[in-house]
Amino acid sequence: RHLLRQCQSHKMKMKKNLIATVVILISICSNASAFAPGNALGVHQSTLSTNGAPTTSFRKNNGAYPSEIHPAAIKRQRKSITSVQTKMGSQALVYGAAVATTFGMQTIGFIAAYLLKTETFYDIFGGVNYLLLALLSAILGATGDGALQWIDDPRKILTTVLFGVSRGWLLLFLSWRAHERKGDSRFDEVLGKGGGTPQPLNFLVYWMAQAFWVMLVSMPMLFVNSSNVIKPGFSGFDIALAVLFFVGVFTEIVADIQKAVWVKRGRLGDFCKAGVWKYSRHPNYFGEIFQWWCLFAFSYSSSQNPLGGYADPLWWAGIVSPLFTMQILLNMQPTGISNAEGKSLKRYYDKCPERYAKYRDNTSILIPFIGYGFIPPFLKRTIFFDFERYEYKPQSGESADNVAKKDEMEGIRDYGTSGD
Repeated sequence: RHLLRQCQSHKMKMKKNLIATVVILISICSNASAFAPGNALGVHQSTLSTNGAPTTSFRKNNGAYPSEIHPAAIKRQRKSITSVQTKMGSQALVYGAAVATTFGMQTIGFIAAYLLKTETFYDIFGGVNYLLLALLSAILGATGDGALQWIDDPRKILTTVLFGVSRGWLLLFLSWRAHERKGDSRFDEVLGKGGGTPQPLNFLVYWMAQAFWVMLVSMPMLFVNSSNVIKPGFSGFDIALAVLFFVGVFTEIVADIQKAVWVKRGRLGDFCKAGVWKYSRHPNYFGEIFQWWCLFAFSYSSSQNPLGGYADPLWWAGIVSPLFTMQILLNMQPTGISNAEGKSLKRYYDKCPERYAKYRDNTSILIPFIGYGFIPPFLKRTIFFDFERYEYKPQSGESADNVAKKDEMEGIRDYGTSGD
């Protein structure tokens, strides 16, 4: 009997524990239903009415249920969450692929160039890399469920086309320059030409610098092509910036062609005053800088941040495009204005000092316009970028013939617009 009573007591305890466990599970499931996407805010769907037709009922949770809540609102909330996840995934895919493609392509270029001991296709790799990023971002930006297709977004179409025109011209110009120059003295030392010791690590630095250049300058284009923001059309702000972007691209192309024709004709007049060069000493560099500022501003409307582009860190990251371009063309000695001005002006001051001094005083260093001679010197030294370091300071022992030979038929140094 004693043993029988113990067994019965044990069974009762097991039943109580089992009941308690079931109660706990039911409680957990009931509470968790409030957080489930299909039952948010206590919405219970797919109940049956008295006539058997499916309907939707609402149950209050800890108080009155808000009257404005409606199944459509819940649906929009779910769609919004899914949309955010899709947008973030699309951007990560585009930027990740761009980084991998750019550094992978430049690494392959470095290996091939070093094995062949040539730098002939260095600049061409840069131009092709740009076009490849435009193509990849247009394709990958439309990848995934709910992603905005490239063909359905006029901003993506316009950005990709203008970017392609700009970088397509760059590729054509660099290909022509590679044919004309038949070599690039910048790489003679690192490739060990002339009996020197090859420097593979220093040669790799050139290729990685080009990778950073391509990637950073392309940031606004990648931002637009990775966006899933749907807008009905262009605003006045968009149209104005698109036009200005085209003006920048057109100015660069025209300036490069005019300078190349002038060089081919024998450098008549000792320094170039053809076309737009009459109003700017470096109109090609102006076009290059100006177009990236316009594209950065144009990309504002493609921000996926509900608060707008000003609250979007990824949009702000695109500002490195114009800033990096300005850094290269205004401040880096091996290229741009720093290379074209300063000591490189010796050939002009030796051949035609009065004429060139008058041209320099009355012609803007960057922004093409009439009346530069009336601008106060302190404004020239600040907002017009005509810095004192660009002035020519005679140095003993430097031959004008050597400087002229160095400049002969070089086009640009290593950037993408013809040199000065």
